[in-house]
Amino acid sequence: MCLGWPWLCVPPKFLILVIRNRVRERGRMHISRLQLVNYRNFGSANVYFKKGINTLIGENGSGKTNLFRAMRLLLDDDMLRMAYRLDESDFHRGLDNWRGHWIVISLEFDEVAQNEALQALFLHGVGNVEDGQVGRATYNFIFRPNTAIRLRLAELGEGDRDGLVRLRNAITLDDYEVVFTGKSTADFTDPDQYRALVGDFDAVRFPDEMEPSEIGGRVPKVLSVAKEISFTFVQALRDVVTDFQNNRTNPLLSLLRSKSGEIDQAALAPITALVEGLNTAIEELPDVGTIRGDIRQTIRDAAGETYSPAGLWIRSGVPAEAERLFQSLRLFVGESDDGYEGAIHELSLGGANLIYLTLKLLHFRYQKEKQVCANFLVIEEPEAHIHTHIQRTLFDRLNYPDTQVIYSTHSSHISEVSNIENVNVLGRVGRRCEAYQPAAGLPPGQVRGLQRYLDAVRSNLLFAKSVVLVEGDAEEILVPALVKDVLGVSLDELGISLINIGSTGFENVAVVFHDTRLRKRCAIITDLDAAFIDTVPAPGDNDATQKAKAKVLGSQRSGIARRIRLDGFVAGNPWVTVHYAPHTFEVDFVAAGNQRPVVAALPDFYVHAPTIALATAELGSGDIAQFGTRVLTVANGAGKGWFAIQVAKKIDPDTELPDYVAQALFAAHSPSRAMIANIILYRLKRLEIDRRGNPDTLAVMFAHVERFSAGQIELDALLLEMAAAFPADQISRVLNHLT
Repeated sequence: MCLGWPWLCVPPKFLILVIRNRVRERGRMHISRLQLVNYRNFGSANVYFKKGINTLIGENGSGKTNLFRAMRLLLDDDMLRMAYRLDESDFHRGLDNWRGHWIVISLEFDEVAQNEALQALFLHGVGNVEDGQVGRATYNFIFRPNTAIRLRLAELGEGDRDGLVRLRNAITLDDYEVVFTGKSTADFTDPDQYRALVGDFDAVRFPDEMEPSEIGGRVPKVLSVAKEISFTFVQALRDVVTDFQNNRTNPLLSLLRSKSGEIDQAALAPITALVEGLNTAIEELPDVGTIRGDIRQTIRDAAGETYSPAGLWIRSGVPAEAERLFQSLRLFVGESDDGYEGAIHELSLGGANLIYLTLKLLHFRYQKEKQVCANFLVIEEPEAHIHTHIQRTLFDRLNYPDTQVIYSTHSSHISEVSNIENVNVLGRVGRRCEAYQPAAGLPPGQVRGLQRYLDAVRSNLLFAKSVVLVEGDAEEILVPALVKDVLGVSLDELGISLINIGSTGFENVAVVFHDTRLRKRCAIITDLDAAFIDTVPAPGDNDATQKAKAKVLGSQRSGIARRIRLDGFVAGNPWVTVHYAPHTFEVDFVAAGNQRPVVAALPDFYVHAPTIALATAELGSGDIAQFGTRVLTVANGAGKGWFAIQVAKKIDPDTELPDYVAQALFAAHSPSRAMIANIILYRLKRLEIDRRGNPDTLAVMFAHVERFSAGQIELDALLLEMAAAFPADQISRVLNHLT
C-alpha cells in the first residue's frame, strides 16, 4: 500500500500504529461545524461549534437527540454498525419522496495539527489539512443510491418526469450504499451544490459523474476515526436506575471493565481462591446436602426415574471470575447524615441521576487518559431531577483541558452559565428543524452586553417559539393576565414568551432576532411617554408644578428619541417589530376602557373613603389629564409591580385588551386556525354563560366557527359575522389585528 510518500509504502496495520502514535504527540482538534442534509427532521442545517463548552438549546421535537445521533454515527465506535442500517424513517420527513435523495452528515474539524502523521490520516480519513500551522479537515457520512441507480438516473432525459417516477418507484433501501469520505470541498447545505452533486428532481437533471471530487475520497475501512479519538456520550437522564441494573448499560460496570485490564492477574488469584473456597464451604453445609437429597427424591417420586434429571446440585451463585465478580458489585450511597446507606434504587431521582452523571464523567476521564488526538464529551439533557444549584455548579465546572464538551438542555439555569457565543438554538419551522447561532456576526461589545442580560429569567427567550419584550413589571404581570381572561388561552399556549427587560434598552436583547442569528419573531412593547397634561409654563406655577411639567416634557422627549432609535433599529429586519403605548402602560390601560378593574383595586391602596371616592371619580372622568394623573399616582405610590398584582386580580373577560398589545402579540406569533376557533368559542361560551346573547344568534355563530375550523370560510368573513352578531364584544376588534 503506497500513499504517495516512500515511507508510506507500508502494511496498513503498521501505518495505523504509526499514525496513532504520531497523532497523540501533537494537537487537539475540535469540531467546528456539523452539516445535516435530509437526516430525520433536518432538511438542511449548519450547526457551528467552538473549542471548550458548547450548549445546544431547543424545544421538544426540535432535533437535539437526532443531532447527537448523527454525530455518533461518525464518531462513536459503538454506533458505527448503525450507520449501515438506516431505513426510510431516517430520511427527512419534509421530502415528498425519499427515493433517489442522499442523506449527508458532514463534520468539519479545526485546529488540526500540521505533521506527517496527521497529513496521512486526514488525507485518507478525515479530510484535507490546509497549509499553515493548523488546518481544517472534513469527515462525511453519505447514504446514497448505489452506482447502478445513479447511472440510470443520469441516463434519464432532461424533463423526463414519467421516466423518473417509474425509476423512483422501483428503488428500495437495498439499492442504497453507505460511504465515508474525507477531504470534501462541497457545502452540502447549499441547494445549488446539492442539485449539482445529487440531481435536480424537479428539472429531471442528474450528474453523470459517479464519484465527484467535491464529495471527497472514500475512507478505507482499515482506518477508523472513531478509534483515534476519545468520544463519550451521556444519554438523557430519564431512567438511570434501570441502566444501573443492566450489565450492558451499567456505568459502574463500564468503569470496572475499563480498569480490570490493568489489574495484575496474580493479584486476582488469591481473591478467586477465596471465592471458590467460600462457594465450596457453602455447598458442604449439612442442611444444604439434606435439601439437595430431598429435592432429588421428590422429583423421582413425582416424575419417575426415567424423567428425573441425571444430576442436581445446590451451589453458591457468587462468581469467581473477575468479570462476573464485577457484575455483582453495587453502589451504596448515603444521602443524609443518619448513617444509612442505600442502593441506587433507594435514592431520590436527583441523587441517582447525579451519581450516574458522575460515573459517566469519570469514564470520560479514564478515556481521556489514553492520550488520543481529540477528546469529545457529549451530554444529552443532564438536568432532569437535579437541583438548580447543582445544575449551575456542575456545568459551570465542565471545563476539561483539551476537551470539547457539547450538551443539550431545557434548563434556563444551565443556559445561564453558558457562553452565548457557544450556543446553538434549534427551532422547528413546519416539518423541518433549523439551527441558529444567537451571537453570530455580533461585535465583542454587543456580545458582552447580551451575555449580561441572559440571566436565568431572560435566557428563556432562547427557548421560546416567539418573544414579546416589555420594559417593566406592570406589563410583565398584567399582559399575561389580560391575554388569559380576554382570549381564554395563555401566552404559553400561543407559543409566546414575555420577557421583562427592566429598561428601555431593547436593542441589547432584540439584536439576536435576525436573519443571521435567531430566525424567530420578536415584538417590542414600549411607552412613548407623550404628555397628557398641560406642559405650557404659566405665571402662577409654583416650584413643584414647574418641576412636574419639566419632568413630563423630558419624558416626552425621551419617548420621541426612543421611537426614532427603535424604528431605525428594526428597519429592514422582518423578525422584529415595535409597538408603542401612546403614553404609559398604566395610563393607556385605563384609556382603553379599563377604569373598572383599577377602581375595584383602590381599597388595596387607599384606606380613607373620601380618597377612594375622589380617585374613583377621577378614574371615571374620561379626562386623560385626570385619570392619567390618578392612575400614575396610585401605581407610583404602591410600586408598579404591586399595583399590577392587585389590578390583575380584578381582570375578567370584559377587560379590554389594548390595540397596541394585541398588535404586538400577533406580530410575534400568529395563532393557528384551530387556536383562533378556540378563542372565538371561548368568547361565545362566555356570552352564553352570562346570558348576553340571543340563543338563536349564538347557535348560528357556533355553526360559523365550525365552518371556519373546517376551512369552509376565512377569518375575515368569520369576524364580520361575529361583529354583526355581537358588536359590543371586543374579540372582532382584537382578532382583526391578524388580518
